[in-house]
Amino acid sequence: MEANLSGTGRLPAAFLTPGSSSFIDFLDSHAPHLLPGRRTLPEGLTVEAPHGTTIVSAVFDGGVVLAGDRRATMGNVIAQRDMEKVFPADEYSAVGIAGTAGLAIEMVRLFQLELEHYEKIEGTVLSFEGKANRLTTMIRSNLAMAMQGLAVVPVFAGYDLDLGRGRIFTYDVTGGRSEERAGFAATGSGSVFARGAMKKLYREGMTAEQAATLTVQALYDAADDDSATGGPDLARKIFPIVTLITEDGFRRLSEEEVTAIAVSITDQRREHPNGPQAPLL
Repeated sequence: MEANLSGTGRLPAAFLTPGSSSFIDFLDSHAPHLLPGRRTLPEGLTVEAPHGTTIVSAVFDGGVVLAGDRRATMGNVIAQRDMEKVFPADEYSAVGIAGTAGLAIEMVRLFQLELEHYEKIEGTVLSFEGKANRLTTMIRSNLAMAMQGLAVVPVFAGYDLDLGRGRIFTYDVTGGRSEERAGFAATGSGSVFARGAMKKLYREGMTAEQAATLTVQALYDAADDDSATGGPDLARKIFPIVTLITEDGFRRLSEEEVTAIAVSITDQRREHPNGPQAPLL
């Protein structure tokens, strides 16, 4: 936010007055026009903007994995092949974005700042439930834009320091949230196919490597049936973004690690195009 220094070299009083631990509340009081939810399109105007999908997440023994494909589409056109859709929210949580790309990235940046501001003001990390609630408020504030076709639907995942385990929250365009008790989740246009793949293959007590492989398998299946989802691109060396969040914090898998997983899956699909089958019990 631009500060009016009035030629004195001093910050305005608003920046020096004790207030809420919420940066969003501060912005709402002093510069509400900068909040994404305060913007609306002129009546009758529609905007065709790049959209991103698909996001998947799965809990494993000791944490949670959050992954996303790289494709952004604009109508029936591929607008971008290497878009990043998974971002750290803070040291122990991450957000995967589906929906209108520009608004989603702006919302994630504001969410990151919100959590950082809270930690600086309160001197402690916001609880995992508190983080999920803050994101709910931000999504709800974007409802007017969502009703005009510019929706943002994220997946929020992370390691709950109080409970000592990974957790996943999904949202709808109104800000409604729900915790995924099944151990996995998906959102975006390819989520139906990704969720179906994970439902077959997910098992409790998976290792981090198994969970990472599971999410890439799910994205592969989503790309197989959803044109808006991009699968592993061996020719361009573009692969999904895969992140792990554990008690040690957020870690994005290296390009070499994800490449190895994607190449292994692609090789297996040459023999079994429909992917691995869940064992009969």
